[in-house]
Amino acid sequence: MALIVQKFGGTSVGTVERIEQVADKVKKFREAGNDLVIVLSAMSGETNRLIELAKQISDQPLPRELDVIVSTGEQVTIGLLAMALNKRGVPAVSYTGSQVRILTDSSHTKARILKIDDQKIRADLKAGRVVVVAGFQGVDEHGNITTLGRGGSDTTGVALAAALKADECQIYTDVDGVYTTDPRVVAKAQRLEKITFEEMLEMASLGSKVLQIRAVEFAGKYNVPLRVLHSFKEGPGTLITIDEEESMEQPIISGIAFNRDEAKLTIRGVPDTPGVAFKILGPISATNIEVDMIVQNVAHDNTTDFTFTVHRNDYSAAQSVLENTAREIGAREVVGDTNIAKVSIVGVGMRSHAGVASRMFESLAKENINILMISTSEIKVSVVIEEKYLELAVRSLHTAFDLDAPARQGE
Repeated sequence: MALIVQKFGGTSVGTVERIEQVADKVKKFREAGNDLVIVLSAMSGETNRLIELAKQISDQPLPRELDVIVSTGEQVTIGLLAMALNKRGVPAVSYTGSQVRILTDSSHTKARILKIDDQKIRADLKAGRVVVVAGFQGVDEHGNITTLGRGGSDTTGVALAAALKADECQIYTDVDGVYTTDPRVVAKAQRLEKITFEEMLEMASLGSKVLQIRAVEFAGKYNVPLRVLHSFKEGPGTLITIDEEESMEQPIISGIAFNRDEAKLTIRGVPDTPGVAFKILGPISATNIEVDMIVQNVAHDNTTDFTFTVHRNDYSAAQSVLENTAREIGAREVVGDTNIAKVSIVGVGMRSHAGVASRMFESLAKENINILMISTSEIKVSVVIEEKYLELAVRSLHTAFDLDAPARQGE
């Protein structure tokens, strides 16, 4: 008997009819003799609807109260699925994050999981019940409801699988696996049979929406077997594994990730003195805003221009902090740009192949796409470009690195 954690996303539980379909799928797994913990998102669009309600009251909702509001979305779906399972003769019980006691820190709207109390779940499994848990949410040490940020249900699923030492964590979504890039942008994108945790971590951090980055971090840290599957189509999906198979057929690049939700800020004319980077980024970090790419250029007049990117949602807050910093340190001005995007190539094959970055830059140059910023690591190269060139860039890179699916007969 295997212990499987299955997570279903918002589109998978978007209607009562789809919840009934999920119940049928869960019943089949249960009849095959598996112990099951099911993690659910809210119905697709529901979290946005709840946030919009909050914003009708306040332009900047209090984070604690916002968590109270948006956490109700998952409570609806877990209750409905538990009812659907019981109707089918499958004993099931639903729990919110606080009922399980998924303990988190107190960073409302983007909390991190600290510890999971698995005793209640194990007791229910032993009694023959399917346990249905609300994703995306937890509780802090003071009893406040917290949420884990966008896509946090993936994190809940993997964290539960790690705590329970599950045999497999299956992420069911509206795609049938991890692709070389978004098939909606590149029609010739291919589904990957497998990908390493390391590559998936980069893909998730760089904008691939299939899995949330913290979910991949958890899976890699605790070596949780992770598989991405389609909710309503049969297929092998994509296995995310810790092993890097050494093979002559190892592709140089496994995938191309991109992110439209980027914004760029530059503080110009900063006195070029020791500690200036901390003076600029320290206040940004103190407001819990994550900085991504950073470029610093020293001018001939002993001043420096310091540029960094943040998530577009954090742009206004980061700009306000940076303008205060500019006044304090005597910088000349702060300028920003929200019409940018990030494109990244990812692959463990880069380690053994030279000239990968130059091939990327050559491909973009052929399309007359200007590169604004560059960032590299051992298995990825990222560039910031104007947003209007994003799809052209992704398509040209997909072809340049031989990722296009071969043409089928008759095409």
